[in-house]
Formats: sequence, C-alpha cells, structure tokens
Amino acid sequence: MNPGPSPLAQGVNHYENFPVASVLCPPHLRPAIAAIYWFARTADDIADEGDAAPQKRLDDLAAYRADLLATAAGLPPSPRWAGVFGQLGPMITQFALPMNLLADLLSAFEQDVVKQRYASQAELLDYCARSANPVGRLLLHLYEVDDAQSLQQSDCICTALQLINFWQDLSVDIPRGRIYLPADAWEAHGVDEAQLLRLESNPNTINLIVSNARYARASMLKGSNLVRKVPGRGGWELRLVVQGGLRILDKIEALNFNTLQQRPKLGPRDIAVMGWRALLM
Repeated sequence: MNPGPSPLAQGVNHYENFPVASVLCPPHLRPAIAAIYWFARTADDIADEGDAAPQKRLDDLAAYRADLLATAAGLPPSPRWAGVFGQLGPMITQFALPMNLLADLLSAFEQDVVKQRYASQAELLDYCARSANPVGRLLLHLYEVDDAQSLQQSDCICTALQLINFWQDLSVDIPRGRIYLPADAWEAHGVDEAQLLRLESNPNTINLIVSNARYARASMLKGSNLVRKVPGRGGWELRLVVQGGLRILDKIEALNFNTLQQRPKLGPRDIAVMGWRALLM
C-alpha cells in the first residue's frame, strides 16, 4: 500500500495520506491516532520494504496478525513488535477499536505482496476498501461519528486519497513492477502493458491517466461534505486532508497528466492554497 498525499504528517519519514497526531487533533485522541498509524506503518513496511522474499513477508504478516489477535484478547504479543502493540493494546481497550478494520488493513498489505496487477476498477476499489477506507472509519470511530452517510462519505474520501497516490506515483510504482491502472481501462484507451512498462507518454496513456484522475476527483468531492460533520479541530484537519488530495490532482493536471514521467509534489505555496481553500469549505 502506498501512503498518499498530505504534507501534514509530523515526526515521520513517510509521505502519508493522513495527518498523524497533528496539532489539529484533540490531545486526548493523539495517542490512539499515533498507535493506529504505527500499527499500519509497520505492517506496510513488512509488506514493502527491504529485499525479503514474498513468502517471508507473508509469514511475517501472519505473525503480525497473530500478535494483533493476542493483543485484542488481552494476551502478551511476541517481543518482535512489542512497541507497536504496547501502544495499540491500551487504545483498543480504551476506545473499543473495531478489530475488523484493523484486520482489513492487514489483508490489504498481504495482497500487496502477491498482487501487482488489477484486472478491473472493481478489483482496485476492493483493494482501496481495505487499504485506505478502514483508516477513515477508525478515525470517525474515535470522533464518535457513526451514521451510515458519514461512513460512506469517509470511504469516498479515503478511496480518492489512495487513488490519487497511485496516479501521482506511476513513475515510481511501475518500475517496481506494480501497475495499479486497471487492465480493462488500458484496453478501453488502446494501451497495452508494454507501453506502461516503458513509461511511454502518448495520447492514449495520457487519456488513461486523465480518466482515472477524474474519477478520483469525483470521489473526493462526493465525500467532501463530511468535513462539516467531524467536530472541532478534527473537522479542520479533514478539510486540509481533502484539499491536499485535490491539490495533488491540480498538480497532476498541471503536468498535463504525464505522471508516467514525473511525480508531482506539494510545496510551500501549495500549503497556503490548501489552507485558503479549507477556510472556504
């Protein structure tokens, strides 16, 4: 899973979809948000980092899952990730964190190890439903927002963030062997796998990216009214998350959607634009 666009993560070395215990979070929720982050970040590193063989990664993720289940049952985890589960365990108890959401994240990391192509948009959205959407739902749980409409809006935002990250990172992911652009969309735009592996920029590949970027923007806008339902400073943080994703899409468009050749990034001016747009929301 590739973490996506937000310049707001603090004290970490990764470029994240979601702010991590930022100054806008209510202080009483910061330990829980940080614990969820380190749980997800560590699992993501097991799946993605280093040069371990796929089976070794799967074995490690299975051991990590066993530690999660032990922690949830009030049993001591293995010493291997004691720091992660030492933080997470009290938060599971204090906030009654939904275990199915934490388990869904692990299933997405496991899929990352073995799956590098997506046949259809439906397959890709299923991945997003487990790689990104649980994070938003966990945060809503902490804010005690649980109505069906809010959950659906959160899913739209989180799916959009994941997709935006994919289309931002094509020049990075494809050389690593991962193509998140759905194969049925290749065919619809007259693109084949060889063109993508060559990072070939032509009208067909550009139109393929355009269509996927527009879908991500529509998903983000569909969920954006959620910012009015999250209380207090959390709502302002969510405004900045939404605007961060939209700003990356602006940067992709400014590159004429040629992210096969260049990865757009946010700079200081973009932060100011995001802040102003967040106020206007």
